[in-house]
Amino acid sequence: MIGRRAFLFAAAAAPLLAAASQAAAKPLLRISTPMAPPEWALLERELLRANAAACEAFYNRYFDDRGYLLAYERWGANDGPDDAAEHFNDWPILHSLGASDRVKTLYTKGWEGHLRQYTAAKTTEVSFGRDGMYYKEFPTMLDWQHHGEGLTMFNVQGLSDPNSPRFRDRARRYAGLYMGEDPGAPNYDPEVKIIRSAFNGSRGPLLRKATPQEWAGDPFEVENRFDLGHGEKSYEETLEHYAEYGDVVGDNPLNLLSTTLALNAYMLDHEPKYRTWLLEYVDAWVERARANNNVLPSNIGLDGKIGGAADGNWWGGVYGWGFSPKVPGTDKREDRNRVPRSVLAFMNAYLLTGDDKYLDVWRKQNDTINANAKVIDGKRSAPRMYGPNGWYSYAPGEYRQNNFEIWYMSQRASDRARTGEHPWLSYLEGKNPGYPAEALRKDLKRVQDRALLQRDDKSSPDTRLADDALNKNPASVAALLHLMQGAIHIGRPPWAQSSPNVGGSPMYSRLRYFDPIARRAGVPEDVAALVDAMTADSTAVTLVNLSAIETRTVTIQGGGYGEHQIRSVAMDGKANAVNASTFTVTLEPGSGARLVIAMDRYVNQPTLAFPWER
Repeated sequence: MIGRRAFLFAAAAAPLLAAASQAAAKPLLRISTPMAPPEWALLERELLRANAAACEAFYNRYFDDRGYLLAYERWGANDGPDDAAEHFNDWPILHSLGASDRVKTLYTKGWEGHLRQYTAAKTTEVSFGRDGMYYKEFPTMLDWQHHGEGLTMFNVQGLSDPNSPRFRDRARRYAGLYMGEDPGAPNYDPEVKIIRSAFNGSRGPLLRKATPQEWAGDPFEVENRFDLGHGEKSYEETLEHYAEYGDVVGDNPLNLLSTTLALNAYMLDHEPKYRTWLLEYVDAWVERARANNNVLPSNIGLDGKIGGAADGNWWGGVYGWGFSPKVPGTDKREDRNRVPRSVLAFMNAYLLTGDDKYLDVWRKQNDTINANAKVIDGKRSAPRMYGPNGWYSYAPGEYRQNNFEIWYMSQRASDRARTGEHPWLSYLEGKNPGYPAEALRKDLKRVQDRALLQRDDKSSPDTRLADDALNKNPASVAALLHLMQGAIHIGRPPWAQSSPNVGGSPMYSRLRYFDPIARRAGVPEDVAALVDAMTADSTAVTLVNLSAIETRTVTIQGGGYGEHQIRSVAMDGKANAVNASTFTVTLEPGSGARLVIAMDRYVNQPTLAFPWER
């Protein structure tokens, strides 16, 4: 309700908010206290520099002047167009933190190039790719695990480039594919509030069983040429991989990842229809979980009934609670439940409203799962899967999936107790003082290691598949996000037992920075920032200017998209009123200070507009 009240207030009081925004753009504070360059600040600036240099080398190796990926072009869930786009994962985030403009130039060129490349690329046997693997600059038909991965770069492109006409057009077009606005893509049924198939895209939904070939793509030469990267040794084993992937009809929780498209479109100009659709669709799933013993079902039939396209089984469907297909070439089965990835949609709804009901779905689901725990070999173990014989796939310990994300959004002590211990959280709680330098050095090592992999790569373009170079992408931003912005990085979690490794996440952040002089996102040259404490209504950050001769000016924003309202900022014990989503600070050469920012979180409607454009 807080978010809705804020939305109505914003519509009625736009002139007052505009005046407040203009006032916030003027420097509120001047920092002049000398501060010797902290180790963390030097490491941050070096990590930004090293990332940018390594990304340029990576681009020069794997892309041409058109922005085309230098690899064998295929359609398929293993190595298709989505993988081409994933080569730029985290590059927009890197630029939005303060890396060089060259990073933005390269990822923009690569994104545009891959759209042209895979619109021109065609399949022979897979029917929905014969006229191009992309149509309307979007995949013709695939599942949202892969759509989400392929949109990871696009979904944060607006952080640095919200006024790009192409970005703005695509944000609206992509959202329209899932809101019933495109008659050629009838993915959404507004009557029962479902996306009609787990296989969907710019050509619409697949309303029959999917074939293994539609997942795997056309036949191609493998032996002595390609390393498939997923354990298969031949094209035939790739088909075997997808032999049990046919049950795609009906809605699937992975489709909830499409809500980030509506969020992107809404944050452009606050057109109500995008917000309305996002909340309508997520609310439908909130009700489905409530009606299913507080567990999100993994199949909704075309009639809107739980399990309606899976013989009445709530746990049915591809990537569902009961999805444990056979591994090619073995008699083993592997659990591939992807329901937890849909947490992003509930975080998106919370970002818009501040309504705890969207987080409570996940608390209740975990409570239900843990209530079915049992003692195995003397250890309390919780299940991860559900099938014809009930809960299965037990593992020692509590089921904690997504507890970290829920705590991050709510900041409740009760949610913190569910997350367990993590090095970043220990640091924020004052128990791990060495974390900043350790985390930054670890990411510096990651940049170096991946640059080495690239230099040692002996492959040629005709022996590379689209996913071959993904493990060589050097962009390393997790430590920078944690430390500079108090943000979470869902794309590469530092703890595998908590965050899902999902694609397509927007920016969930406590703070963001802008350079009002250069008129761009990110901290200005020489500036570093360290968030060392966060509570439900405050954030502590140290700013430092490493330049010995230049004054720097930085604008600080509450939240990744201005969703947090900053009440005041205190320096040296003196509070200064802000009452806006941003404020600006001037740092004298060689100066630094710790600021304590009081804020109300999730009370403003999120926006992609830069502070000086609102």
